[in-house]
Amino acid sequence: MRVLLQRVGRARVTVAGEEVGAIGRGILALVGVTHDDTTDDAALLAAKVAHLRIFDDATGHLNRSALDLRADATADDSGVGVLVVSQFTLYADARKGRRPSFVRAAPPDQAAPLVDTFATTLRDLGLPVAQGRFGAEMMVELVNVGPVTIWLDTTDLRA
Repeated sequence: MRVLLQRVGRARVTVAGEEVGAIGRGILALVGVTHDDTTDDAALLAAKVAHLRIFDDATGHLNRSALDLRADATADDSGVGVLVVSQFTLYADARKGRRPSFVRAAPPDQAAPLVDTFATTLRDLGLPVAQGRFGAEMMVELVNVGPVTIWLDTTDLRA
């Protein structure tokens, strides 16, 4: 399972002109699933995302996680959120020819529940989560802060 994280000032996803998910400050998580991924992979990846220190502390260093900011939230500030968007193209193979192959991406009936497990695990950890619509043609808008963009893969996390 893979996720491309982007630290954002805000992000939203629309389908056919309708907003289906949006967050203010937080993390946009583009999530890809491959054939041998499991619910354990989804939970591992979600925990890593929630605890990853990619937000600035008072000195400007990346020492704060989404969970840290959520714990410090006030009534006027909800802390941070996570926008989860399924992205099968994270498993594109463009080594040959000019058209990428997506054979390494899991089929929708396998991938959709794992993307949902990823989002549910983030919620269970205490983070507000918005989601795109699985399988839909989505328009994703974001303001990348930093910019901070990080690639995570469960293959690397388990090594």
